[in-house]
Amino acid sequence: MIKLTDITEDNWLAVASLSVKDSQKYYVASALGILARGYVYRDCNGRVYAIENDGVTVGAALVREFTDEPLGYDLQQFMIDQRYQGRGYGSAALGLILDELRKEGRYDHVEVCVKKADAGAIRLYEKHGFVDSGYIDEAVPDALNLICRLS
Repeated sequence: MIKLTDITEDNWLAVASLSVKDSQKYYVASALGILARGYVYRDCNGRVYAIENDGVTVGAALVREFTDEPLGYDLQQFMIDQRYQGRGYGSAALGLILDELRKEGRYDHVEVCVKKADAGAIRLYEKHGFVDSGYIDEAVPDALNLICRLS
């Protein structure tokens, strides 16, 4: 059963050892990079979740809050280890993340920036209600900004 857990001294090494396929490394930060970004974004309520299945760490995600308008959640990073992909863990974990943000209720939406070439990730996000916001970040013109309304 998939669940989200906080990063602790007991599981951070398991999270740090996660990796994606070589073909996916352009799309997502390394596991250590995700952990580091969680620290860097602490002033934006950055939170790194370990994604576990029956006690085994299978992925990680980083959510932070935007500090400029429009205020909302930013799913900054989301990864499932290459050994556990294709089993539905990513979809289950994304559903849990969205449920968690809905319960928290600080903002009415969550955004994610996805490379246009990452068709698998785009399909996953669309399955969970994300749509193209139409915003194009000049710093990453090869990416889509997707948004999911939480209310």
